Amino acid sequence: MPKAIIVCKSVSHGNTRKVAAVIGEVLGARVVDPADIQASDLTGYDLVGFGSGIFTGHFHQELREFVRSLPSGQAGAAFVFATSGFPDSGLTRFSRPLVKLVEEKGFRVIGTFSCRAFDTFAPFAIAGGIRKGRPDATDLDAARTFATTLRTRPATS
Repeated sequence: MPKAIIVCKSVSHGNTRKVAAVIGEVLGARVVDPADIQASDLTGYDLVGFGSGIFTGHFHQELREFVRSLPSGQAGAAFVFATSGFPDSGLTRFSRPLVKLVEEKGFRVIGTFSCRAFDTFAPFAIAGGIRKGRPDATDLDAARTFATTLRTRPATS
């Protein structure tokens, strides 16, 4: 199994942290906030995960800034994950820009994962939010399955 770490920004409802914890458990990975890690701390990991909730169609600014701060020439594999009130699909796939940025830093992205999550972004806050109760057990099982597939993919090529 590759040596893994997960860089996760979870703020509003703890949804993304729940998903990160499940993925981390399967991979035997430590989950850290971008503010609590330096770029040099990623040295020695075969697999690095990057995840956050989605805010107006984008990953959390602090996570994006952390990835931008990484020096080019990173080695190893990476994955990207998110929680959102809406699916990561169609022309507005919110994962694409972060995947591209991670790849520009030298990582080989071997997978992406997203699931629905409780969302109280305005105007949904007026109605008490959408996707209440998400991520649920089915979502967390899907995250577990995703993590299991990461273990079987080669971290280097």
